[in-house]
Amino acid sequence: MLVLDGVTGLVNDSRILDLPNILQTGDLLVFNDTRVIPARLHGQKDSGGKVEVLLERILNEHEAIFHVRASKSPKQGTILRMEGGVVFEMVAREDELFRLRLVAGGESLLAALDAHGHMPLPPYIERQDSAADRERYQTVFADRPGAVAAPTAGLHFDDALLAAVAARGVHSARVTLHVGAGTFQPVRVDDLTQHIMHAEWVDVPQATVDAISATRARGGRVVAVGTTAVRALETAASFSPQGELAAWQGDTRLFITPGVKFKVVDALLTNFHLPRSTLLMLVSAFGGYSNMMRAYDHAIAANYRFFSYGDAMFITPALDALERES
Repeated sequence: MLVLDGVTGLVNDSRILDLPNILQTGDLLVFNDTRVIPARLHGQKDSGGKVEVLLERILNEHEAIFHVRASKSPKQGTILRMEGGVVFEMVAREDELFRLRLVAGGESLLAALDAHGHMPLPPYIERQDSAADRERYQTVFADRPGAVAAPTAGLHFDDALLAAVAARGVHSARVTLHVGAGTFQPVRVDDLTQHIMHAEWVDVPQATVDAISATRARGGRVVAVGTTAVRALETAASFSPQGELAAWQGDTRLFITPGVKFKVVDALLTNFHLPRSTLLMLVSAFGGYSNMMRAYDHAIAANYRFFSYGDAMFITPALDALERES
């Protein structure tokens, strides 16, 4: 685990097992409790052409937004016959994505995917998914089904580490952000205001708002576990009329870039992200762009591992990253 001091820019090599010593008594860890679902299906169109669908976002029990891979994009009304007897109708095009309706193969979309879908392993893992991946590609606190990718910072935690953190006097709370495949789309425009973020569903419950308020009262820090937890908390705060955190549910398209001020998060545990990704822009906004570039140079030289199953980074904010005084 690389530790970056956002004020001084200093970096230190550490280990994830040292996290309890890096945290402070009274801090609050905020986890994303989303659960990855078997979100990929293979099949064919009535014309006989092969097709693959990957869930982006569930809309209701029977409809969702999907990525569709086929030789020709399906038109409205096209029937897609997938493995296991799952049948979709293409309802509408939504930019480069497709709104599909389940017409056969399960009582609900989630039930159909759970019975017949494949786990959406990261593309750099060049093998077919297995039954074991349904649990291995999950955090230990995964609870609410709906994600197509694990909130990877949470993969560093096991029961022993959670117990050690609690013994340190660190509290915990949960938010939900159902990670969509669009999260990992690279930014392909020079003008960042033109980049379109795919919507992802968020729930910040009142219990978490209360836990954050109690943390502030005792002088502790709010430590987000992963960029998804950051986006959930900062989205909720941005929708509050008073500018303070309040319970919130809905879709977020929040794009955090350098210059954005953080209203809720005081520290961040995350993995290492790819160039031109929205995730790298978020951590650069939090830890400072120049600090982050130097930290990544160090990580590359020190052979840190990137990607979903890679190493961790603990970041405290740059001087100008917080909207409030730290």
